[in-house]
Amino acid sequence: MNINFFQKYRNILFALLIPFSAFSQVPPGYYDDAEGLNQEELRTALFEIISPHSVKSYSSLWDYFFDTDRKANGKVWDMYSDVPGGTPAYSYTFFTDQCGNYSGEGSCYNREHSFPKSWFGNQSPMNTDLYHLYPTDGYTNGQRGNYPFGETENATWTSTNGCKKGSSSYPGYTGTIFEPIDEYKGDFARTYFYMVTRYKNKVNNWNSPMLQADSFSEWALNLLMDWHAADPVSEKEINRNNEVYGIQNNRNPFIDHPEYADDIWGNPTAISNYYITDVHLWYSDYTINISTDKATFETLVIYNTMGKVVAEYRVNIDKVKINQTLNSGVYIARLYGVSGEAMVKFAVVK
Repeated sequence: MNINFFQKYRNILFALLIPFSAFSQVPPGYYDDAEGLNQEELRTALFEIISPHSVKSYSSLWDYFFDTDRKANGKVWDMYSDVPGGTPAYSYTFFTDQCGNYSGEGSCYNREHSFPKSWFGNQSPMNTDLYHLYPTDGYTNGQRGNYPFGETENATWTSTNGCKKGSSSYPGYTGTIFEPIDEYKGDFARTYFYMVTRYKNKVNNWNSPMLQADSFSEWALNLLMDWHAADPVSEKEINRNNEVYGIQNNRNPFIDHPEYADDIWGNPTAISNYYITDVHLWYSDYTINISTDKATFETLVIYNTMGKVVAEYRVNIDKVKINQTLNSGVYIARLYGVSGEAMVKFAVVK
């Protein structure tokens, strides 16, 4: 591959500059038009805020990945091969390791449409929107193909970092899916929230098992909301959001305001019940009530909408009294034990 002078010495040049992300925070008033809204009114307001954006060429993505997906060690941040807190089996150098042909994992990296381009007919501006395009191992990208994201207990292929391909084990869908590792599931969920919001006026014409009408199919929404709650916004996402904003001049609202997902697709003013292994949970008078004949649980954890733990309790009775004051807002109470998990979302209104 021919590498021009700028590309060859780019690491040195950028080391001498102040990172752009230091200047690319949320502009004052950016979300003012979304204040006080929920459900479809909020999604429409966000659509108007983040549309349109500055459309880039497909070839320019190689350069932009250097800004948006560079690890602290200067290597490509590939969510399909990364091992958070550990050492991945291989790593890529920007520009010199671009695909190209690949014969297996570790050959080269390419431009992954995490929201497969076949779903929207490879049309502009979706096909170059950086919010769903990531640099990933070419072979793993090929294994993913255009399968929906999901969860599987019957993997037919597993990557070196634990990504899986196999038949879906998540309720509501039985086809073949691709499952990223847990540490990046929230990243992809918020990517998908962005896509059906930024392109709200186009989704109805797209084709995917994860989509229905102008939003998500029921099973996909349940899956993505689970991932969103279990894997909260990370520093990586915040930094990437700032970088992409500097390039495209629009933002991913679900990184800046994770609560927007509940405000749009949840029901934050009511208590919803969630059943797993014959467990019934409900919330009233600062008490999480637990009703079950078969399941055994050990721990109850309460999260806020940012995914931060605000309380944790041992479970040995059928009620858990919350012995601290919670601010007004939406919370998720989650039970953990050998029998599985159960979850309820509740709101505190004062």
